[in-house]
Amino acid sequence: MPPEPKPGRDPQPSRQSLRGLDWFIFFLADVQTGFGPFIAVYLTTEKWTQAQIGLVLSIGGVVGLIGQMPGGAIVDAARSERLVAGFAIITIGCAALAYASWPILPVVLTAATLHAAASCVLGPAIAAISLGLVGRVAIGERLGRNARFASLGNGVAAAVMGTCGYLISSRSVFLVTCCLAIPTLLALASIREREVDVARAHGAVPPETAEKPDTNVLHLVCQRALLIFAASVLLLQLANAAMLPLMAGVVTTRSSQWAPVLIAFCIVVPQAIVALLSPSVGAKAQVWGRRPLLLLGFGALAIRGLLFSTVHDPYLLVAVQLFDGITASVFAVMIPLIVADVAFGTGHFNLAQGIVGTATGIGASLSTVLAGYVSDKFGSSLAFLGLSGIAMLGFAVIALLMPDTRDRC
Repeated sequence: MPPEPKPGRDPQPSRQSLRGLDWFIFFLADVQTGFGPFIAVYLTTEKWTQAQIGLVLSIGGVVGLIGQMPGGAIVDAARSERLVAGFAIITIGCAALAYASWPILPVVLTAATLHAAASCVLGPAIAAISLGLVGRVAIGERLGRNARFASLGNGVAAAVMGTCGYLISSRSVFLVTCCLAIPTLLALASIREREVDVARAHGAVPPETAEKPDTNVLHLVCQRALLIFAASVLLLQLANAAMLPLMAGVVTTRSSQWAPVLIAFCIVVPQAIVALLSPSVGAKAQVWGRRPLLLLGFGALAIRGLLFSTVHDPYLLVAVQLFDGITASVFAVMIPLIVADVAFGTGHFNLAQGIVGTATGIGASLSTVLAGYVSDKFGSSLAFLGLSGIAMLGFAVIALLMPDTRDRC
């Protein structure tokens, strides 16, 4: 059996705990996939109006937005990240069961609220468990591995749930989601509690460190690097969130018969790229630094928007999605890694994740509204050019203002 983790020393997590974290992330991605587009499909089959479906999705979005910082603060205050994650998974499983059992407005609204609130806790909890297990030096590669297993989980779950929905019924998707909560909890339980150092998981300086940590929350939220990075993530989502929905509309207009297949490929291709590249991104971040990879991610996003505005063949649009995979690979690793760099020593790592998560939500919410308006008024090509321009603005912010946070390691 491995020894108890000692503050200030390089952690040596067991193979069981590392594998447990792999499978926890894989099955959690499976569980979360059930709450994607399947909600709209299921509620439509239950004779819900589009206004009612929009209300449910909006409630989930609003709760997910305002719950980011409280969710991070809850994880920072917890003495067991595994326990917090376990309660969140149980909540999501119950929400899925509620969708399947009682598809009436009050129950579905409550389920959507509980799911969104639990998801606000799970993101910070995964990063905290990862940091508590492997430590700051190895966190880049660990986050790359996390992204790989999340991507694989999303791909497998989409295939399984799509098949169940086609062969059985759309209701079965949520029953499968509920059942998947069981292996998720079992994988979480296999992570040994004693190997997840609480102080390290919260980004605190170990007690043996001579320098006294600055744990003031106001000092954290006023850090220049954190504010610049949050602004760049907002620009990232502002440029990225609307691209696939907008492109889906273009593909449907140009090739309605093959649109579902092409859109499916547009989702699967980036997931495959993320699974392939994410571990390398984590490793390169430790060698090259953070900023070159951030510039690569924004550059790929800008090129993708530019190509979407000029490419007219629906089949070539699928190839353009390769750039989406590059951007997703970079930021799946870089967001929690840079937050760990900035928040290290404060004990508020997960609150800092919530701050960046709020910026993510704001950017994504504005993106679809603004891009949809521009597309309706001036055409999709100009909308894609505008999104590409926002990505270039993010590139400039990183190049000119963002310090390389690897220097803090």
